[in-house]
Amino acid sequence: MAVRCQSPLQLKLHHISTTNSTTQPRPTVTFFPKSHLQSSLKFNLSVSAVPKSVAVTAEPEPVFTSVKTFAPATVANLGPGFDFLGCAVDGIGDYVTLRVDPNVHPGEVSISDISGAGSKLSKNPLWNCAGIAAIAVMKMLKIRSVGLSLSLEKGLPLGSGLGSSAASAAAAAVAVNELFGGKLSVSELVLAGLESESKVSGYHADNVAPSIMGGFVLIRSYDPLELMQLKFPHEKDLFFVLVNPEFEAPTKKMRAALPLEITMSHHVWNCSQAGALVASVLQGDLRGFGKALSSDKIVEPRRAPLIPGMEAVKKAAIEAGAFGCTISGAGPTAVAVTDDEETGRKIGERMVEAFLDGGNLKALAMVKQLDRVGARLVSSIPR
Repeated sequence: MAVRCQSPLQLKLHHISTTNSTTQPRPTVTFFPKSHLQSSLKFNLSVSAVPKSVAVTAEPEPVFTSVKTFAPATVANLGPGFDFLGCAVDGIGDYVTLRVDPNVHPGEVSISDISGAGSKLSKNPLWNCAGIAAIAVMKMLKIRSVGLSLSLEKGLPLGSGLGSSAASAAAAAVAVNELFGGKLSVSELVLAGLESESKVSGYHADNVAPSIMGGFVLIRSYDPLELMQLKFPHEKDLFFVLVNPEFEAPTKKMRAALPLEITMSHHVWNCSQAGALVASVLQGDLRGFGKALSSDKIVEPRRAPLIPGMEAVKKAAIEAGAFGCTISGAGPTAVAVTDDEETGRKIGERMVEAFLDGGNLKALAMVKQLDRVGARLVSSIPR
Protein backbone atom coordinates (compact mmCIF):
# COMPACT_ATOMS: atom_id res chain seq x y z
CA MET A 1 0.00 0.00 0.00
CA ALA A 2 1.32 3.41 -0.90
CA VAL A 3 1.81 5.60 2.15
CA ARG A 4 1.99 9.33 1.93
CA CYS A 5 4.95 10.96 3.69
CA GLN A 6 4.24 12.25 7.13
CA SER A 7 2.83 15.72 7.10
CA PRO A 8 2.40 18.53 8.06
CA LEU A 9 5.70 20.07 7.11
CA GLN A 10 7.57 22.68 9.05
CA LEU A 11 9.53 25.38 7.31
CA LYS A 12 13.00 26.14 8.54
CA LEU A 13 14.90 29.03 7.04
CA HIS A 14 18.65 28.71 7.03
CA HIS A 15 21.76 29.41 4.99
CA ILE A 16 23.86 26.78 3.22
CA SER A 17 27.49 27.00 4.23
CA THR A 18 29.98 27.63 1.46
CA THR A 19 33.71 27.17 1.15
CA ASN A 20 34.01 30.45 -0.69
CA SER A 21 33.96 33.13 1.98
CA THR A 22 33.49 35.85 -0.59
CA THR A 23 30.26 34.33 -1.87
CA GLN A 24 27.04 35.26 -0.17
CA PRO A 25 25.21 32.22 1.24
CA ARG A 26 22.17 31.22 -0.76
CA PRO A 27 18.97 31.30 1.32
CA THR A 28 16.98 28.09 1.17
CA VAL A 29 13.92 26.54 2.74
CA THR A 30 14.17 23.06 4.24
CA PHE A 31 11.14 20.80 4.63
CA PHE A 32 11.08 18.20 7.38
CA PRO A 33 8.24 16.16 8.91
CA LYS A 34 6.72 16.71 12.33
CA SER A 35 6.15 13.03 12.99
CA HIS A 36 7.51 13.47 16.52
CA LEU A 37 4.61 15.80 17.31
CA GLN A 38 1.77 13.69 16.03
CA SER A 39 1.44 11.46 19.07
CA SER A 40 0.55 14.45 21.25
CA LEU A 41 -1.03 16.72 18.67
CA LYS A 42 -4.02 18.75 19.83
CA PHE A 43 -6.68 19.76 17.34
CA ASN A 44 -8.41 23.12 17.37
CA LEU A 45 -10.53 23.39 14.29
CA SER A 46 -11.55 26.84 13.14
CA VAL A 47 -14.01 26.67 10.26
CA SER A 48 -15.84 29.69 8.92
CA ALA A 49 -19.63 29.39 9.15
CA VAL A 50 -19.38 26.06 11.01
CA PRO A 51 -21.03 26.10 14.47
CA LYS A 52 -19.32 24.59 17.45
CA SER A 53 -20.80 21.30 18.57
CA VAL A 54 -22.13 20.35 21.94
CA ALA A 55 -20.07 17.57 23.52
CA VAL A 56 -21.81 14.19 23.47
CA THR A 57 -22.35 13.20 27.11
CA ALA A 58 -24.56 10.14 26.64
CA GLU A 59 -24.81 7.45 24.01
CA PRO A 60 -27.44 8.44 21.45
CA GLU A 61 -30.02 6.01 20.09
CA PRO A 62 -29.96 5.27 16.35
CA VAL A 63 -32.70 7.22 14.55
CA PHE A 64 -32.44 5.13 11.39
CA THR A 65 -32.00 1.42 10.78
CA SER A 66 -30.01 2.19 7.64
CA VAL A 67 -28.48 5.20 5.87
CA LYS A 68 -26.68 5.79 2.58
CA THR A 69 -24.21 8.63 2.17
CA PHE A 70 -22.09 10.10 -0.60
CA ALA A 71 -18.76 11.95 -0.44
CA PRO A 72 -17.25 13.70 -3.47
CA ALA A 73 -13.87 13.46 -5.13
CA THR A 74 -11.37 16.20 -4.41
CA VAL A 75 -8.52 18.02 -6.12
CA ALA A 76 -5.70 18.67 -3.67
CA ASN A 77 -2.80 21.12 -3.93
CA LEU A 78 -4.29 23.14 -6.80
CA GLY A 79 -0.80 23.89 -8.08
CA PRO A 80 1.08 26.02 -5.53
CA GLY A 81 -1.09 24.98 -2.56
CA PHE A 82 0.80 21.79 -1.67
CA ASP A 83 -0.82 20.16 1.38
CA PHE A 84 -2.87 23.24 2.31
CA LEU A 85 -5.41 23.83 -0.49
CA GLY A 86 -8.09 21.58 -1.95
CA CYS A 87 -11.59 21.58 -3.40
CA ALA A 88 -14.48 19.17 -3.92
CA VAL A 89 -15.63 18.00 -7.36
CA ASP A 90 -19.29 17.25 -8.11
CA GLY A 91 -20.67 14.06 -9.61
CA ILE A 92 -18.01 11.49 -8.73
CA GLY A 93 -17.16 9.96 -5.38
CA ASP A 94 -17.81 7.10 -2.98
CA TYR A 95 -21.01 5.78 -1.39
CA VAL A 96 -21.36 4.16 2.02
CA THR A 97 -24.40 2.20 3.21
CA LEU A 98 -24.53 1.69 6.96
CA ARG A 99 -27.04 -0.27 9.01
CA VAL A 100 -27.62 -1.44 12.55
CA ASP A 101 -26.66 -5.12 12.59
CA PRO A 102 -27.48 -7.38 15.56
CA ASN A 103 -24.93 -9.89 14.28
CA VAL A 104 -22.08 -7.40 14.82
CA HIS A 105 -20.62 -7.10 18.31
CA PRO A 106 -21.94 -3.97 20.11
CA GLY A 107 -19.65 -1.00 19.74
CA GLU A 108 -17.97 -2.40 16.64
CA VAL A 109 -18.28 -2.01 12.88
CA SER A 110 -18.01 -4.74 10.25
CA ILE A 111 -17.35 -4.17 6.55
CA SER A 112 -19.71 -6.50 4.74
CA ASP A 113 -19.05 -5.56 1.14
CA ILE A 114 -16.74 -3.48 -1.07
CA SER A 115 -17.76 -2.94 -4.67
CA GLY A 116 -16.71 -0.81 -7.62
CA ALA A 117 -13.06 0.20 -7.86
CA GLY A 118 -12.12 -1.06 -4.40
CA SER A 119 -11.69 -4.79 -4.93
CA LYS A 120 -8.11 -4.65 -3.62
CA LEU A 121 -9.09 -3.00 -0.33
CA SER A 122 -9.10 -4.83 2.99
CA LYS A 123 -12.41 -5.55 4.72
CA ASN A 124 -10.70 -5.29 8.08
CA PRO A 125 -12.12 -2.02 9.49
CA LEU A 126 -8.83 -1.30 11.22
CA TRP A 127 -7.05 -1.23 7.85
CA ASN A 128 -9.74 0.35 5.73
CA CYS A 129 -10.17 4.12 5.51
CA ALA A 130 -13.97 3.90 5.75
CA GLY A 131 -13.74 1.56 8.72
CA ILE A 132 -11.24 3.73 10.58
CA ALA A 133 -13.37 6.85 10.14
CA ALA A 134 -16.52 5.00 11.20
CA ILE A 135 -14.82 3.75 14.35
CA ALA A 136 -13.55 7.26 15.13
CA VAL A 137 -17.08 8.69 14.96
CA MET A 138 -18.47 5.82 17.05
CA LYS A 139 -15.91 6.66 19.74
CA MET A 140 -16.86 10.34 19.61
CA LEU A 141 -20.52 9.38 20.04
CA LYS A 142 -19.73 6.78 22.72
CA ILE A 143 -21.55 4.04 20.80
CA ARG A 144 -21.36 0.81 22.83
CA SER A 145 -24.79 -0.82 22.65
CA VAL A 146 -25.19 -1.56 18.92
CA GLY A 147 -23.01 -2.96 16.15
CA LEU A 148 -22.90 -1.59 12.63
CA SER A 149 -22.46 -3.17 9.21
CA LEU A 150 -20.88 -1.06 6.47
CA SER A 151 -20.93 -1.45 2.69
CA LEU A 152 -18.55 0.63 0.57
CA GLU A 153 -19.17 1.44 -3.08
CA LYS A 154 -15.98 2.83 -4.61
CA GLY A 155 -16.68 5.27 -7.39
CA LEU A 156 -13.11 6.55 -7.40
CA PRO A 157 -10.12 4.54 -8.62
CA LEU A 158 -7.34 3.94 -6.11
CA GLY A 159 -4.24 6.10 -6.46
CA SER A 160 -5.85 8.42 -8.98
CA GLY A 161 -5.04 11.75 -7.35
CA LEU A 162 -8.75 12.41 -6.76
CA GLY A 163 -8.89 11.81 -3.01
CA SER A 164 -10.11 8.22 -3.12
CA SER A 165 -9.28 7.34 0.49
CA ALA A 166 -10.62 10.67 1.74
CA ALA A 167 -13.97 10.16 -0.01
CA SER A 168 -14.41 6.77 1.67
CA ALA A 169 -13.51 8.22 5.06
CA ALA A 170 -15.81 11.21 4.62
CA ALA A 171 -18.78 9.10 3.51
CA ALA A 172 -18.32 6.70 6.44
CA ALA A 173 -17.94 9.46 9.03
CA VAL A 174 -21.10 11.20 7.84
CA ALA A 175 -23.00 7.88 7.69
CA VAL A 176 -22.34 7.03 11.34
CA ASN A 177 -23.17 10.56 12.43
CA GLU A 178 -26.46 10.61 10.49
CA LEU A 179 -27.47 7.16 11.74
CA PHE A 180 -27.40 8.53 15.28
CA GLY A 181 -29.14 11.83 14.60
CA GLY A 182 -26.35 14.10 13.38
CA LYS A 183 -24.94 14.93 16.81
CA LEU A 184 -21.45 15.90 15.66
CA SER A 185 -20.34 19.11 13.98
CA VAL A 186 -18.55 19.39 10.65
CA SER A 187 -15.33 20.09 12.53
CA GLU A 188 -15.53 16.81 14.44
CA LEU A 189 -16.28 14.89 11.24
CA VAL A 190 -13.15 16.36 9.65
CA LEU A 191 -11.13 15.18 12.66
CA ALA A 192 -12.54 11.67 12.27
CA GLY A 193 -11.67 11.69 8.58
CA LEU A 194 -8.21 13.02 9.32
CA GLU A 195 -7.63 10.16 11.75
CA SER A 196 -8.39 7.79 8.90
CA GLU A 197 -6.16 9.64 6.42
CA SER A 198 -3.25 9.70 8.87
CA LYS A 199 -3.32 5.91 9.16
CA VAL A 200 -4.00 5.07 5.51
CA SER A 201 -2.50 7.71 3.22
CA GLY A 202 -0.65 10.20 5.42
CA TYR A 203 -1.33 13.14 7.68
CA HIS A 204 -2.97 15.70 5.39
CA ALA A 205 -6.38 17.36 5.32
CA ASP A 206 -6.39 18.85 1.81
CA ASN A 207 -8.59 15.99 0.54
CA VAL A 208 -10.76 14.97 3.48
CA ALA A 209 -11.67 18.51 4.57
CA PRO A 210 -13.13 19.60 1.22
CA SER A 211 -14.75 16.18 0.75
CA ILE A 212 -16.67 16.70 3.99
CA MET A 213 -17.17 20.47 3.78
CA GLY A 214 -17.53 21.00 0.03
CA GLY A 215 -16.16 23.90 -1.99
CA PHE A 216 -12.64 25.22 -1.54
CA VAL A 217 -10.84 24.69 1.77
CA LEU A 218 -7.56 26.17 3.00
CA ILE A 219 -5.65 24.44 5.79
CA ARG A 220 -4.33 27.43 7.69
CA SER A 221 -2.47 25.39 10.28
CA TYR A 222 -1.86 21.76 11.18
CA ASP A 223 -0.69 22.37 14.74
CA PRO A 224 -3.27 23.27 15.89
CA LEU A 225 -5.48 22.23 12.98
CA GLU A 226 -7.30 25.24 11.53
CA LEU A 227 -9.41 25.18 8.38
CA MET A 228 -10.85 28.04 6.35
CA GLN A 229 -13.65 27.59 3.83
CA LEU A 230 -13.22 29.79 0.75
CA LYS A 231 -16.47 30.93 -0.86
CA PHE A 232 -16.41 30.83 -4.65
CA PRO A 233 -19.15 33.16 -6.05
CA HIS A 234 -22.36 31.25 -6.86
CA GLU A 235 -23.01 33.29 -9.99
CA LYS A 236 -19.72 32.18 -11.55
CA ASP A 237 -19.35 29.02 -13.65
CA LEU A 238 -16.35 26.81 -12.92
CA PHE A 239 -15.66 23.53 -14.70
CA PHE A 240 -12.87 21.08 -13.93
CA VAL A 241 -11.53 18.97 -16.78
CA LEU A 242 -10.24 15.80 -15.13
CA VAL A 243 -8.17 13.45 -17.28
CA ASN A 244 -7.18 10.18 -15.64
CA PRO A 245 -4.60 8.07 -17.52
CA GLU A 246 -4.14 4.32 -17.15
CA PHE A 247 -1.09 4.74 -14.98
CA GLU A 248 -0.30 4.28 -11.30
CA ALA A 249 1.39 7.09 -9.42
CA PRO A 250 1.90 5.77 -5.87
CA THR A 251 1.80 8.63 -3.38
CA LYS A 252 4.90 7.31 -1.64
CA LYS A 253 6.87 7.48 -4.89
CA MET A 254 5.51 10.92 -5.73
CA ARG A 255 6.39 12.20 -2.25
CA ALA A 256 9.89 10.80 -2.49
CA ALA A 257 10.46 12.88 -5.61
CA LEU A 258 10.00 16.15 -3.74
CA PRO A 259 13.05 18.27 -2.89
CA LEU A 260 14.27 18.49 0.70
CA GLU A 261 15.41 22.05 0.10
CA ILE A 262 14.20 24.84 -2.13
CA THR A 263 15.59 28.26 -2.90
CA MET A 264 14.17 31.30 -1.19
CA SER A 265 13.15 32.68 -4.59
CA HIS A 266 11.01 29.60 -5.28
CA HIS A 267 9.53 29.80 -1.79
CA VAL A 268 8.54 33.44 -2.33
CA TRP A 269 7.20 32.68 -5.81
CA ASN A 270 4.98 29.82 -4.65
CA CYS A 271 3.70 31.85 -1.70
CA SER A 272 2.72 34.68 -4.02
CA GLN A 273 1.01 32.28 -6.44
CA ALA A 274 -0.91 30.61 -3.60
CA GLY A 275 -2.03 34.03 -2.41
CA ALA A 276 -3.14 34.92 -5.93
CA LEU A 277 -5.00 31.62 -6.20
CA VAL A 278 -6.95 32.27 -2.98
CA ALA A 279 -7.77 35.82 -4.04
CA SER A 280 -8.95 34.56 -7.43
CA VAL A 281 -11.22 31.97 -5.81
CA LEU A 282 -12.85 34.57 -3.58
CA GLN A 283 -13.27 37.01 -6.48
CA GLY A 284 -14.44 34.39 -8.95
CA ASP A 285 -11.58 35.35 -11.27
CA LEU A 286 -11.11 32.18 -13.33
CA ARG A 287 -8.31 33.54 -15.48
CA GLY A 288 -6.35 34.51 -12.39
CA PHE A 289 -7.21 31.19 -10.79
CA GLY A 290 -5.96 29.26 -13.82
CA LYS A 291 -2.78 31.30 -14.04
CA ALA A 292 -1.93 30.64 -10.40
CA LEU A 293 -2.94 26.97 -10.71
CA SER A 294 -0.35 26.52 -13.46
CA SER A 295 2.51 28.33 -11.72
CA ASP A 296 3.93 25.89 -9.16
CA LYS A 297 7.75 25.88 -9.22
CA ILE A 298 8.35 23.41 -6.39
CA VAL A 299 6.21 20.26 -6.57
CA GLU A 300 4.91 19.97 -10.13
CA PRO A 301 8.38 20.25 -11.77
CA ARG A 302 9.49 17.18 -9.77
CA ARG A 303 6.34 15.11 -10.28
CA ALA A 304 5.43 15.88 -13.90
CA PRO A 305 8.40 13.94 -15.37
CA LEU A 306 7.20 10.84 -13.47
CA ILE A 307 3.85 10.90 -15.30
CA PRO A 308 4.41 10.01 -18.98
CA GLY A 309 3.13 12.79 -21.22
CA MET A 310 2.16 15.17 -18.42
CA GLU A 311 4.08 18.13 -19.76
CA ALA A 312 2.52 17.64 -23.21
CA VAL A 313 -0.91 17.32 -21.60
CA LYS A 314 -0.54 20.62 -19.79
CA LYS A 315 0.56 22.35 -22.98
CA ALA A 316 -2.35 20.84 -24.93
CA ALA A 317 -4.86 21.99 -22.29
CA ILE A 318 -3.64 25.59 -22.40
CA GLU A 319 -3.57 25.64 -26.19
CA ALA A 320 -7.15 24.29 -26.27
CA GLY A 321 -8.36 27.20 -24.17
CA ALA A 322 -7.98 26.11 -20.55
CA PHE A 323 -7.26 28.91 -18.09
CA GLY A 324 -4.79 26.64 -16.32
CA CYS A 325 -3.68 23.04 -15.83
CA THR A 326 -1.75 21.09 -13.20
CA ILE A 327 -1.50 17.69 -11.50
CA SER A 328 -4.41 16.74 -9.26
CA GLY A 329 -3.00 15.75 -5.89
CA ALA A 330 -0.10 13.35 -6.32
CA GLY A 331 -1.37 12.37 -9.77
CA PRO A 332 -1.59 10.87 -12.27
CA THR A 333 -4.86 12.73 -12.99
CA ALA A 334 -4.37 16.07 -14.72
CA VAL A 335 -6.83 18.87 -13.97
CA ALA A 336 -7.60 21.89 -16.15
CA VAL A 337 -10.10 24.69 -15.51
CA THR A 338 -12.52 26.56 -17.73
CA ASP A 339 -15.82 28.46 -17.51
CA ASP A 340 -17.73 26.55 -20.19
CA GLU A 341 -18.76 22.88 -20.25
CA GLU A 342 -18.53 22.44 -24.02
CA THR A 343 -15.10 24.06 -24.06
CA GLY A 344 -14.18 21.70 -21.24
CA ARG A 345 -15.07 18.68 -23.39
CA LYS A 346 -12.86 19.93 -26.21
CA ILE A 347 -10.02 20.58 -23.77
CA GLY A 348 -10.46 17.06 -22.41
CA GLU A 349 -10.21 15.57 -25.89
CA ARG A 350 -6.93 17.36 -26.54
CA MET A 351 -5.57 16.25 -23.17
CA VAL A 352 -6.49 12.61 -23.84
CA GLU A 353 -4.73 12.82 -27.21
CA ALA A 354 -1.66 14.32 -25.56
CA PHE A 355 -1.47 11.50 -23.00
CA LEU A 356 -1.60 9.00 -25.85
CA ASP A 357 0.84 10.81 -28.14
CA GLY A 358 3.23 12.10 -25.48
CA GLY A 359 3.09 9.28 -22.94
CA ASN A 360 1.60 6.31 -24.80
CA LEU A 361 -1.16 6.19 -22.18
CA LYS A 362 -4.88 5.73 -22.63
CA ALA A 363 -6.90 8.19 -20.59
CA LEU A 364 -10.47 9.07 -19.66
CA ALA A 365 -11.70 12.68 -19.56
CA MET A 366 -14.52 14.06 -17.41
CA VAL A 367 -15.89 17.58 -17.09
CA LYS A 368 -17.22 18.31 -13.61
CA GLN A 369 -18.32 21.30 -11.58
CA LEU A 370 -17.41 22.43 -8.09
CA ASP A 371 -19.19 20.48 -5.36
CA ARG A 372 -20.38 23.12 -2.90
CA VAL A 373 -22.13 20.70 -0.52
CA GLY A 374 -19.62 18.06 0.48
CA ALA A 375 -20.45 14.69 2.04
CA ARG A 376 -24.18 14.20 2.55
CA LEU A 377 -27.02 11.85 3.36
CA VAL A 378 -28.53 10.30 0.22
CA SER A 379 -31.25 8.06 1.66
CA SER A 380 -32.37 6.56 4.96
CA ILE A 381 -34.74 4.00 6.45
CA PRO A 382 -36.30 5.15 9.74
CA ARG A 383 -36.64 2.85 12.72
